[in-house]
Amino acid sequence: MPARLSHMRQAKARVFTFMKTEVVDVSPTRKELKIEIDASDVRAEFERVTERYAAAVSVPGFRKGRAPNSVVRQRYKNEIRGEVVQNLVPQAINEAINESALNVIGEPDIHLDNDEALEKLGEQPLSIHAHVEVLPEVALGEYKGLEVARRTRPVTDETVEAMVENLREQSASLQPVEDRAAEAGDTVTVNFTGRYIEPPEEEDVKAEDVEVVLGGEGVLADFNEQLTGMKPEEVKTFVVKYPPDFSSPGLAGKEIEYTAAVTAVSRKELPDIDDEWAKTFGEEIDSLETLRTKLRENLSERARHESELRLRDEVMGKLLEAHEFEVPESLVKSQARMLLESTVRDMMQRGMDPRNQQLDWENLQGMLEARATEDLRGSILLERIADAEEIEPSQEEIEREIEVIAQGARQSVEQVRAALTKQGGERSIADRLRHRKALDLLIENARVSEEEWREDAPPPAAANEPANENDEGGETQSGEAQSS
Repeated sequence: MPARLSHMRQAKARVFTFMKTEVVDVSPTRKELKIEIDASDVRAEFERVTERYAAAVSVPGFRKGRAPNSVVRQRYKNEIRGEVVQNLVPQAINEAINESALNVIGEPDIHLDNDEALEKLGEQPLSIHAHVEVLPEVALGEYKGLEVARRTRPVTDETVEAMVENLREQSASLQPVEDRAAEAGDTVTVNFTGRYIEPPEEEDVKAEDVEVVLGGEGVLADFNEQLTGMKPEEVKTFVVKYPPDFSSPGLAGKEIEYTAAVTAVSRKELPDIDDEWAKTFGEEIDSLETLRTKLRENLSERARHESELRLRDEVMGKLLEAHEFEVPESLVKSQARMLLESTVRDMMQRGMDPRNQQLDWENLQGMLEARATEDLRGSILLERIADAEEIEPSQEEIEREIEVIAQGARQSVEQVRAALTKQGGERSIADRLRHRKALDLLIENARVSEEEWREDAPPPAAANEPANENDEGGETQSGEAQSS
């Protein structure tokens, strides 16, 4: 339903004697309404408001309700004028929107064109114009029979063995080294204090119980060199200069003098790959062969799920290519703002400081707005297709979706339903299901060819659907072996 000004919804219905309306197409998503309210309508409202004031106010020298209208108008000029405008303008804009069948979003930007008409209310027509944003008119082209390719990541013996080795690495234990100094492959536990040399900082760096794998991936050569040969309870001071492209923006290009106090040196011990080790991954795993079979099944299921996500993403890409249209700027800004807030939350959860001045926020904002535009275009198209195909989720489907949300949030169905009712969220669930069913229809009617796997893009999120680990095909598996 088109958004309207709140005071428009409250305005009393009124039929104007004569009102001129002109709609100017500024762009596919922006319209300008030029409206002229006839002087007779302005005069009638001016008289009505004046009469109401005259009956309600007390004017010195007159009994209440007995002051002449001319005196009331002079004394309450600004109040009467404001109420007349407040009563006439929203209703005129609302009627112009309805008359022009515009699907308006947000609040109109309203301007009065002839201020002199306010000085002599009722003597001249009242001219106003309003800029409004509208949803674009999207003419659906061909959306069935889209040509797409399905590619499924192969699950080979080498892939399974790599997962077995990964599980073995996760099962490794650290055994203390007491008869020698630290060497490559050892894990050195260190308490660090650091002093910024370039650029100087007010606060020193302090970090305790840092585990450094000598020669490990991502460990700077300076740390490998300085910590190799150290024993527990030894202390050493050295300088580390971080490269300008270092992975942590807060340290990139910095030079820090560290004092490192080694508290422990450990050596990783890997378990033997045998039946006894395999049994540690769950009661249903009775041998190494069973573990390999389970891993293959899980990898195959994951590959099928990834393939479906890629297919959905490609279908949406083809649909967007076939339908070029403009998206309202306010919707793009709002969507990009939500994406930015999500990005900041994710950064903070990862321990990154969003206030870091080295972050290119301008470039990130541009990327988020581009993504927001595509997301919105996809949603609008799926909405149009759902309308064309008369797709509407059943109440049972909505209830099942609420149950899925409750499971993901670890709340009761009653708690989730109460929150949704308070926030009006059940309608958004219905809309999401409509879009999902519309996309399912596109896939069912697409011309899908089977192609060999190629690693040409990162695994996509489900096209135009919120990420949800409990969505079909994305359920988390129980058991340690499945988590691999």
